[in-house]
Amino acid sequence: MIEYTEENPIKIIMADDHEVVRAGLRRLLSMDKSIRILDEASNGEDAVSLAEYHKPDVALLDIFMPRKNGIEATKEIKSKNKNILVVMLTAFEDSSHLEQALSAGADGYLAKDISSKELIESLKLVMTGNRVFSKSIVKLMQKKFSHSGEDKDPAPVTITKREQEILNLVTMGKTSQEIADQLFISVRTVESHRYNLMQKLHIKNAAGLARYSVMNLDIIRKK
Repeated sequence: MIEYTEENPIKIIMADDHEVVRAGLRRLLSMDKSIRILDEASNGEDAVSLAEYHKPDVALLDIFMPRKNGIEATKEIKSKNKNILVVMLTAFEDSSHLEQALSAGADGYLAKDISSKELIESLKLVMTGNRVFSKSIVKLMQKKFSHSGEDKDPAPVTITKREQEILNLVTMGKTSQEIADQLFISVRTVESHRYNLMQKLHIKNAAGLARYSVMNLDIIRKK
């Protein structure tokens, strides 16, 4: 595992249309010498440009920004460089924005009221290949999931070892192609397993599968 230090820091860019928020983030993140802020933007369009120029490890983005919102910026950043990790830091604690962010390729979704310690830990955790979520976001999704009707069937569900591997990788934000490459199987086989998972879990689409993986992060990581 790579150790991040002052000499080998996690390099990030951040974007938020509020200067006070950016100043606060600079102050908080500067507390940890293993994190280096390369640049910052006040809108999504500039965030995309900075990501392309600096090629940071992580782009920390707000959702509501002028000239291009954070979800649009995420999609564009990911399309140009899939190796850049994108973490949303936002005041929008709702399932709609979360699912849009996940669909756009976001690697994490954090509420702005998290502590500096939680933020720093999340940035380090996302570098290990895990998606990161605030506790408040997970609780929100658990509440929605429990009332969505998707958990009506009480019958136990058996997931094969291969399906578990694929669900783990879905949790990490991997695409079907990336999963296929990592497991040395075809994309078609990956899609078949994803389809089987959705059938077993009574989930209708890929966004729902991503949501299920969020709900079961603790269980998935232990397997």
